[in-house]
Amino acid sequence: MTAYATHADLGGQAGHGRVVPEPEDLRFHEDWERSALALVLAMGATGSWNIDMSRAARETLPDYERLSYYGIWLAALRKLMLERGQLFEDEIAAGRMLHPAAPVRRVLQARDVPSVLAQGSPTLRAEAAEPARFAVGQRVRMRAQAVAHHTRLPGYVRGKLGTVERLHGPHVFADAHAQGLGEQPQPLYNVVFEGRELWGEAAADGLRVSVDAWQSYLEPA
Repeated sequence: MTAYATHADLGGQAGHGRVVPEPEDLRFHEDWERSALALVLAMGATGSWNIDMSRAARETLPDYERLSYYGIWLAALRKLMLERGQLFEDEIAAGRMLHPAAPVRRVLQARDVPSVLAQGSPTLRAEAAEPARFAVGQRVRMRAQAVAHHTRLPGYVRGKLGTVERLHGPHVFADAHAQGLGEQPQPLYNVVFEGRELWGEAAADGLRVSVDAWQSYLEPA
């Protein structure tokens, strides 16, 4: 099995420096970031890939740690488009289109942007392939082993004990979705962990951490 290296699963890791909060209304640091956001949203709307495929493309960028937030978005967009023949290296070098445009399923028109963004991309589905196997208040252990693909299970909770606090209903399973295997909806749970279960004695008194986790992430405690 080929190792899958994600550079985005940083929770619980030391050595990344101090987190410095910024004002909520500070969305961009440079003008090009606005264009990067627009390009990513426009290409995502073509249906050439889904949101979990884009997350997988971002987290596997070899230079992830050296890129800014929107630098990661732009580099992943280039990667996705190159893989699908929507962009070519000679076009990147020339800074202009050199090949016929690849067909896409749909095009996001400027007049439709407000309504499309307002809709979002809900992942809740009417039913799952299997019923919920865990109940609110039940103790569960999270899957311990790593997987060779994109996953939304944070590394710092693998193998840890928690308690189911809420059942969200069937949601698109991100792990399968990222691999192009369809939505495969699963029951999604909110699981709460005591801080000391995750961080040991270094955890602050009373600290609790909530994680949303799909059914296949959970095992009976």
